[in-house]
Amino acid sequence: MSHTKQLCDTNILQAAEELRTLRDLLRFTVSYFNQSDLFLGHGLPTTYDEALLLIMHTLHLNAEQLDIFMDATLTQHERNQVLHTAERRVTEKIPVAYLTHEAWLGDFNFYIDQRVIIPRSFIAELLQDHLSPWVTDPYTIRSGLDLCTGSGCLAILMAHVFEHAHIDAVDISSDALEVAAINIKNYELTEQIYPIHSDLFAQLQGKKYDLIISNPPYVNAASMAALPAEYRHEPTIALAGGLDGLDIVQHILQEAPNYLTEDGLLIIEIGHNQAKIEQIFPHLPCIWLETSAGNQFVLMVKRSDLTY
Repeated sequence: MSHTKQLCDTNILQAAEELRTLRDLLRFTVSYFNQSDLFLGHGLPTTYDEALLLIMHTLHLNAEQLDIFMDATLTQHERNQVLHTAERRVTEKIPVAYLTHEAWLGDFNFYIDQRVIIPRSFIAELLQDHLSPWVTDPYTIRSGLDLCTGSGCLAILMAHVFEHAHIDAVDISSDALEVAAINIKNYELTEQIYPIHSDLFAQLQGKKYDLIISNPPYVNAASMAALPAEYRHEPTIALAGGLDGLDIVQHILQEAPNYLTEDGLLIIEIGHNQAKIEQIFPHLPCIWLETSAGNQFVLMVKRSDLTY
């Protein structure tokens, strides 16, 4: 056993014996995370946010109860549970979402496990703004497609924004669709969202959609090889986009015209690939949508412009 691992174990054991309150445990966990080489890239921006979610989940508390119970004394069993989970976060580099089996997009909470990528998408921001100003009347969206749905999170957000839309949630992974089905059921949307096992458009012949959204795999081969340990817990199929990262994105752009209604819209998240997209499709009039991180990560194309 290495000295570093022994030191971590000693700190954890000492904390389990000496700490008493939720406040003690939160402070210790933040410090423990701060001194560790964690990578924060799964929706929680700080070690405090990670520690808080981990602790609240383990103790079966919600955020509104934090102030009430901050100075409550925890049992030995509760302390051990929290610290064991915190230690796994540090030593195994498992993202908090997989340890707690929950992840958030805005105000929406989703069940998550290692069959799916952890939800994070700029498209979620755009949906929460009702795709304004590009969609002026939500009632005009009667059919929607979430391509590469994973946990079903974007399909669920779409269903809440476009309440009268029939929505297909498509993924090549049957494991992912099992998780999506859990979330769809949890939100009581089984009559609106329909999971479909398909390699992109393969099983959608004859279907037409007013809106297609997709957060597909778009990580290039070089970046895949250099991913932090946390990302290696996620399904490779949900991340890897081929040598240049655009294998699937290109396929979607080429095939989408066959599946959009006359006034349909296609929205794709493409990561840091704007320059490559503009090089490959120099005549495609992409509309780059503004997000909290800038306007280079999500493109929108009108069906009428998808002719090459």
